[in-house]
Amino acid sequence: MQVRTRTPFAYRFALGTTLALALGACSSDHDGDATSPVEPPVQTASRIEVELSRTTYGVPHVRANDFRSLAYGLAHAYAQDNLCMFADSVVTVRGERALFFGPDAMPRQRTDDEYGGGSNYMNVTNEESDFFFKGYLDIEQLRANYAAGPAEPRQLLEGFVEGYNRYLKDNASKLPAACANAKWVRPITVDDMYLIVAEKALHASGQAFARDFVNAGRVPGTAVSLAKATSRRVDGKALLAQVEQSKASGLGSNAMAVGKDLSANGRGLLFGNPHYPWTTTDRFYQAHLTVPGKYDAMGVIIGGVPAIVIGFNKDVAWSHTVTTANHFTTFRLALDPTDPTGTTYLYDGERRKMTSKTVSVDSLQPDGQVTKRSKTFYFSHQGAVIVRAAAGLTWTSTAAHVLADPNRYNTRMLEQWLGIGTSTSVRGLKDSLDKVVGLPWVNTVAADRDGNTLYADASVVPHMNADKFVNGCLLLQAALLFDGSRSSCGWGQDAGAPAGIYAPATAPWMMRTDYVGNSNDSYWLTNPKQLLVGPAPLGFSPLYGRVNAEQSLRTRIGFRQFDELVAQKGKLTLADMQALAFSNRVNAAELVLPELLPACAASEDALVRQACTVLQGWDRRANVDSRGEILFREFWAGANAIPNKWAVPFDPRDPVNTPRGLAPTATPAMLTALRNAAQKLQSLNIALDARLGDYQVEPRNGVRIAIHGGNGNQEGTYSAISMRTGLTKDGYVGVNHGQSYIQTVTFDAQGPIAQGMLTYSQSTDPKSPWYADQTQVYSRKEWPVLPFTPEKIKADMNYLTTTLRE
Repeated sequence: MQVRTRTPFAYRFALGTTLALALGACSSDHDGDATSPVEPPVQTASRIEVELSRTTYGVPHVRANDFRSLAYGLAHAYAQDNLCMFADSVVTVRGERALFFGPDAMPRQRTDDEYGGGSNYMNVTNEESDFFFKGYLDIEQLRANYAAGPAEPRQLLEGFVEGYNRYLKDNASKLPAACANAKWVRPITVDDMYLIVAEKALHASGQAFARDFVNAGRVPGTAVSLAKATSRRVDGKALLAQVEQSKASGLGSNAMAVGKDLSANGRGLLFGNPHYPWTTTDRFYQAHLTVPGKYDAMGVIIGGVPAIVIGFNKDVAWSHTVTTANHFTTFRLALDPTDPTGTTYLYDGERRKMTSKTVSVDSLQPDGQVTKRSKTFYFSHQGAVIVRAAAGLTWTSTAAHVLADPNRYNTRMLEQWLGIGTSTSVRGLKDSLDKVVGLPWVNTVAADRDGNTLYADASVVPHMNADKFVNGCLLLQAALLFDGSRSSCGWGQDAGAPAGIYAPATAPWMMRTDYVGNSNDSYWLTNPKQLLVGPAPLGFSPLYGRVNAEQSLRTRIGFRQFDELVAQKGKLTLADMQALAFSNRVNAAELVLPELLPACAASEDALVRQACTVLQGWDRRANVDSRGEILFREFWAGANAIPNKWAVPFDPRDPVNTPRGLAPTATPAMLTALRNAAQKLQSLNIALDARLGDYQVEPRNGVRIAIHGGNGNQEGTYSAISMRTGLTKDGYVGVNHGQSYIQTVTFDAQGPIAQGMLTYSQSTDPKSPWYADQTQVYSRKEWPVLPFTPEKIKADMNYLTTTLRE
C-alpha cells in the first residue's frame, strides 16, 4: 500500500481494507528468530491492482492497467459514498422489494437526510415492481447479448462486482445508518449488474408501462374468461401523457457546444447540464477513469454503471439531453377466435402462438410470514402484452395489445459510452454512434479541440418511416398504435443497425463550426440558422419529434441569451458559458411583464398594485437574492394556462422569438392570476418581495441551503430546478430533480480545461464530508476546477492516493 497526501481528509479512506489487501499478497519465512536469515518475499503479480486517488470534493481518479481492475477501484469508491442507495437498487432489479419491504408499500422515497431509492419513471408498489423486473427482463437473454459483444463491458461489470463485494466484506460492521445490519445488503453478482444496466435503458419505454405489463399477467391455474370484444376506444392521449410524465419527473437537460467560429481560443467549448434526479438511484457520481493507452475520461457515471456517461477526454467533451423521440410503439394483435385463451394471434394470415414466462414473487406480510404469488406473462414476437382497461387497452377474444420496446435488451450502452469516451474528435464520436447504436433515450451534443461541434439523436428509435403513418398501418397516432397483424406494418431495418431500429446515419444530426444546442425540444431547432427538417419528401420519422412546432420557454431563452452574448462579445470564453449557465433569466417574465406592469399599476385593486410594485423592482431572475421570483412563479403557475395570451403568435420561421407579448384581451385574466398569487403568499405569511434563497432550499443535516434556479419549461429558466414540495410556509423544500452534473470544457495544447460541479454532492451518507459540500458550491455559483492530468491531480490541495491489490 502506498499513501501520499497533502492535507488530511475529514473522512478517511477505509485504509485498513487496503492494508489487508496489500499484506495479503506478501509472504515471509521469518519465524521470529533474530539470528535466522530472512528470505526476501516472493514477488507475485496481483490479479487486481488499482491506483485510487481522491481530490477536492471527493472526486475519485481511478487508474489501472485493465478494465476489470478499473471497475474494481471505481466500485470501491462508489460503495464508500453510496452503498445503501446502490444496495437498494439491487433489491429492485432482483425483484425482491416485496420480500424485504412488504408488497403494498411504494419504493423508498427520500426522507430527511437519508437517500431515496424510488424511481422517477415508475409509480408502482413493491410487488408490482418485482413482477415487472422478473417478468419483463430475461437474464438468459442479457447474458447471451453480453457474451456476443466485446469483452470490455463484461470486464467492467465483473470488476465492479468484485470491488463492491470486497468493500462490503471489509466494512460490513460500519455501514451507514440507513442500511446498517440490513438483511437486504448483500454481495452482488454479474447478473445483478446486467440488470442494473438494463434498468437504465427502460426509463422512456418499458418502465412507463410497468403497471400495464403487470396487469396483463395471469395467475397460473385460474380459468381465463375473455370478452368477445370491447366498444371502448383506446385513450391514446392518456398513454402518451404517461410517457411524457415520466420525462417530466426527472428527465431533462441543457447542452450547448460552441465551435471555432465563435470561441475566443479557436477550439471547442461545451456547456453540459443534465436535469436529473437528486434523490434516486439515477444520481450521477463524479469520477475519472484511466486505463493508460486505452481509455482516459472524466465526468460522471450514472447509478453504478461503470463508464463515464457525460464528460470529457483530452480531445472531446460531450453531454446528453433527453430526446423528444419516442422509443417504443404499440401493436394491436388480431387474435385467433378458435383459441379460448387468447394467446394465438394472426400474422400475415398465419397462426402464431404467444410465448409465456411464469415468475414468482415473495412478499413479507405484516405478521412476519412470507407468501408467494405467481404470474404468467405473454409475448408476441413484437413485444409484451399490456393491459390498461381504463385507457381501452383490453385483452379480448379478438384483440390484444403489445408494447414493442427496442431498449428491452439493449446491452450496447457500456460499449457505446466507451466508444464515446475514447473518441479523438466529434467525427470519431459520430462514427462510434453510427457503429454501436447504444444510447437508449438521449441526444448527444459535443465539441472537440479542433473547434468542431456535433448534435446527434443517435438514440434507439423504432424503424417506422413516415409513410407508415399515412398508409393505413397507424391505428391511433397518440398511442403510437400500429396494426400488428401485417408484416408490412412492422418495424423496418437499416443496414448496419440492430434489428428494427434506425441507424444514426439516417437519423437527425449536424456538425457545425459555430454552435449547436438542445434543451429537450426536438432536433428541428438545433441551430436557428439551419432548421432540421429531414429528407424529402416526408422528413424524418414522426417518432423523432415534431417540426415547425412551438418550442419551450427554456429552449428559447437558451438560444436567445446565447445570441445576445455573441452579438455583444463576438467570441466566447469558458467564463461566458458559465455566465449563461447561471444567468437564471426568467423568460416568461421578459415576455409578459412589459405589457402587464403598466396595466396592473393602473388597477383599482390595492393588492394588485402592491404586487406590481414588487414585480417592477424584481430583477426578473431566479437568483438566491432575487426578490419577486416567488410571487411571479406562483402567478405564472395560473397565468400560463390562460388561452390566447400572446399578442404575437408562433411563427415557425422565428421559433426563438415567437410567440411573445401580452395580448390585451388576456390582461384581465392575468390580473386575476396575479391577485390570487399575492393572496396565496399572504396566507402563508410570506412577503411578496421575499428573497428566493430564503424559501427555495435543500435541507442537509439541519442546514437550509439556498438554491438558485427556476422551474424550467414552465417559467422558461435555463437553470432548471424542480422542488419536492409546492410553496408552503417553509418555502419550496427539497430538490426533486434539475441541475445535476454541470460542466464547462474547452481545450489547450496540453489537454482539457474543465470546471464543473455535482450539485447534490458525491455521497448519500449524511456523515460524509462529501454529502453537502458541492451543494454549497452550487448555491454560491462557484466553478471548481476538474483536474485531469496526473500533474494537476497530484497538485490538488486535498490529494490522497492509495493502491488496491488483490
